[in-house]
Amino acid sequence: MTSTAPTDARTVDDATAERLAAALRCRTVSYENRDRIDRAEFDRLTAHLEQSFPLVHTHLTWETFGHSRLYRWAAADGPDDTVAAILLAHMDVVPVDDLEAWTHPPFDGVVDDEFIWGRGAIDDKSRVLAILEAVERALSAGVRPRETVYLAFGHDEEIFGAEGAGRMAQRLRDAGVRARLLVDEGGVITTGVADGIDVPVATIMVGEKGFATVRLSVTDVGGHSSMPGRQTAVGRLARAVARIQDHPFPLRLTPVAVDMLTRVREFMSEPRRTLLGLVHVAGAIAARVLAARPQTEALVRTTTAPTMISGGVKPNVLPQRAEAFVNFRILPGDSVADVLAHCRKVVRDKGVSIELDGTTSEPSADPSAGPDFDLVAGVAREVAPGIAVTVGVVPGATDSRYYDDLAATRCNFAPIILTATDLERIHGTDERISRADYARLIRFNRLLLDRLVG
Repeated sequence: MTSTAPTDARTVDDATAERLAAALRCRTVSYENRDRIDRAEFDRLTAHLEQSFPLVHTHLTWETFGHSRLYRWAAADGPDDTVAAILLAHMDVVPVDDLEAWTHPPFDGVVDDEFIWGRGAIDDKSRVLAILEAVERALSAGVRPRETVYLAFGHDEEIFGAEGAGRMAQRLRDAGVRARLLVDEGGVITTGVADGIDVPVATIMVGEKGFATVRLSVTDVGGHSSMPGRQTAVGRLARAVARIQDHPFPLRLTPVAVDMLTRVREFMSEPRRTLLGLVHVAGAIAARVLAARPQTEALVRTTTAPTMISGGVKPNVLPQRAEAFVNFRILPGDSVADVLAHCRKVVRDKGVSIELDGTTSEPSADPSAGPDFDLVAGVAREVAPGIAVTVGVVPGATDSRYYDDLAATRCNFAPIILTATDLERIHGTDERISRADYARLIRFNRLLLDRLVG
């Protein structure tokens, strides 16, 4: 299935499509092992942006933080500290697992009559280029902003963003910046995904879940497998992982989940519409219904996902060490400390070491629709008529978490229309964006700027 576009959707011309395609040809891949990152590819992308958007690079000022770029479009009149928006996007992409499975090579930037293909076409170079296209066109039309706008393009979001978004956000914090609106990636418009709703659903994310990985490890004396003890390191570890998976966090209907359900209620048929009308008094029932599907369980629970396990060196040798990793996406109201305490409580085995591994991120403290949510929702309806609009929480970490205190309203959203199959392409095989979706994304940013500063 392909993306479904509204009947009034426009398309991008070949030159606009080619500017995005050229960006997709830059192999700006982020690796956990940072020595593998090809810095020259980021330089190549930077040169392409500067060449493609001459007005942006004439009229805006910018600072660099590594390969991240923080642009400032200063207000033409009025105080410099009045900031309308901070528009975020990131220039790095995830690695490609299976080159042979792609219809077109992931870094060839192929453009056909319907799609622009390549790693980063959705996540997230299309948003980088669409924002720049919108600002370039606004400058060409003579727009002089009434309030300052910042554009913050990170280079390491896929490896947690500390060097890019983390430093840029601190720079704004030190400068005393407080914006009306923050916009980043996260939510999209889905069709055929929300159960019981026949119209496309735009989910504008107003916060995000936290992130933590727990490492479990067991050590033993080892020996020959012909003389095992009561349990081996692998057996002990496996039992610990099973306990964690069999004892998930409790279901909980958060205020933002209640708001989400309330907003989509009018688009549902009976008996769902009536049932959702009772969500304030029957929250536990609603939570159990949402937990019945993996796609919606994440809305009502801190999720648990064992992802890696290893131990032993040979089939007939008792392992001296075994370890496993369990990933948690943390619901607002829970915390990283809660995750660690939960694991220790359910494992109940002092022989299993339980500790955090790698980077962690706390969930948004109190996600809710801010003062300018309706402005963003209105622009979304303008570029994609006939949609339902609701709120949500990004299931994973984005660069936005570094900026949470810098804006009154946070919206993680892009008005591209995706099916369930399309969603699998993000970080997957055959990532692509339709020309109609890309046109809609550019128009969304242009209209948003008009409403904010035009």
